Amino acid sequence: MRSGNCWRVALTEDWRNGGFGIYIHWPFCEAKCPYCDFNSHVARHIDQAAWRRAYIAEIQRAAAETPGRVVNAIFFGGGTPSLMDPETVSEVIATIRKYWPTANDLEITLEANPGSVEAGRFAGYRDGGVSRVSMGIQALNDIDLKRLGRIHTTEEALRAFDVARNIFDRVSFDLIYARQYQSLEAWETELKQALGLAIDHLSLYQLTIENGTAFGDRYARGGLRGLPNEDLGADLYDLTQDITGSAGMNPYEVSNHARDGAASRHNLIYWRYGDYIGIGPGAHGRLTLNGARYATVCHSNPQRWLKDVETNAAEEPRERLSRRDQASEFLLMGLRLKDGIDPVRYAELAGEPLSPTAIQHLTEIGMITVAADRLIVSDQGFRVLNSVIETLLPT
Repeated sequence: MRSGNCWRVALTEDWRNGGFGIYIHWPFCEAKCPYCDFNSHVARHIDQAAWRRAYIAEIQRAAAETPGRVVNAIFFGGGTPSLMDPETVSEVIATIRKYWPTANDLEITLEANPGSVEAGRFAGYRDGGVSRVSMGIQALNDIDLKRLGRIHTTEEALRAFDVARNIFDRVSFDLIYARQYQSLEAWETELKQALGLAIDHLSLYQLTIENGTAFGDRYARGGLRGLPNEDLGADLYDLTQDITGSAGMNPYEVSNHARDGAASRHNLIYWRYGDYIGIGPGAHGRLTLNGARYATVCHSNPQRWLKDVETNAAEEPRERLSRRDQASEFLLMGLRLKDGIDPVRYAELAGEPLSPTAIQHLTEIGMITVAADRLIVSDQGFRVLNSVIETLLPT
């Protein structure tokens, strides 16, 4: 049993197990996709200079709270960050480097949509410090792109990929599967086409219908037809694992596949329950200060956020997370990883170990394995991951 002081040291330094990252949220898109529940908005005019000043001011504020921390990853997400002026991206990166030390292998990712890819703009991102691009391609046939509300064609997507690949050494892209009227054969063809491109990372998400989206409204009215039933959804998932595994793109997280050494470092900070600062409208963060861990979130309305930055009031009131909250979040995030979690770390966060009865039950039915210092969800367990996590969480 640890003494009170030892527990305090463990909790104070726990974030170091996951690292430290900075997330920059760009809230603007050219069009709102019907499945998207992210904080994204369509705007006719964007004052890039004003947004650049706001980001820099927020970086300075955040840096004053976290001096000396080593930044492992920077991620520009959205929205569509490839609509940002290269000058804005460059100045944000330069400001972060000014106020924090950075890791020797610092990874800087920028999300892009094919319709906003231009060679000159991408060269500017590279020159400003971006080292990795993540492209939201989503489908490789025009019929499904249209169903998903995407404004690019397959030809434009492949052309944009070529532009990015010629400028950046590391390019990832996203695909959505379990789409309307999608067969196993069609998905196999499409996935093999994607793997045939020169990529080191692929994010593959099953289509989920979220409340508050256009798809969610349509589904509630009975208008979203052709979605796979539960059995076909499971078959699509299994096929995805088989094909990517055969191609050397093994899953390191439920929906993310990479060649050795190419996992997204910023996303690993989330899943390994590190600290990260969220900057921009609606951006979330987790921040450990003076032995306490806080959940942070910025105001979601872009114009309100922009205005409130001027008075250092861009964040909602912070929520201090209890030990139980932290342990639950660690479990929810960490069990998504193929290498699982350290149960000792869970016990340090929670103040008590995971239930031996729950572990024994899940082990006996083949949902998890426990070896050395890791608790790992099995391939079978990943198909019902939410149930596995629910069983392990204390009541």
